[in-house]
Amino acid sequence: MPVTLKGSCRCGQVRFSMASHAPVPYQLCYCSICRKTAGGGGYAINLSADAASLKVEGKPPIGVFQAQIADDEGRCERSEGQRNFCTACGTALWLFDPRWPELIHPFASAIDSHLPQAPEKTHILLKFKASWVKPAISGNDQRFDGYPEESIEDWHRKRGFWVD
Repeated sequence: MPVTLKGSCRCGQVRFSMASHAPVPYQLCYCSICRKTAGGGGYAINLSADAASLKVEGKPPIGVFQAQIADDEGRCERSEGQRNFCTACGTALWLFDPRWPELIHPFASAIDSHLPQAPEKTHILLKFKASWVKPAISGNDQRFDGYPEESIEDWHRKRGFWVD
């Protein structure tokens, strides 16, 4: 049985819940999108849940941001990832990407439910970290300049954290 994740924004106007098989926040993202839209590490893509299970209470003020992403040649394209946020207080809530319509990725920082601590972290998109950031990388942590091959589901299954 999946875990129910409950979350909210800072001002309390947005409250939501979703069912998750992958409830361990283990990835730390260093990209400028996570850093500038959610602060710090962002943590947008380290949890996943069943998109069909998303329940939002009332008619809260939710906005959607789709970032412009530049490739290595400087060409920009609009991200398909839809970063949902509270328009009243700015809290980052979840990311939805229509390329994977069955999934939704809540920001760990917006979750109010207890989340287990990961025994190891995966540091991603390190090539985009700000110059002032010194990643706290421990001995068993994985490091990637880009994205890892291992999916969120694979990470949880391999380590015994997948919740059926």
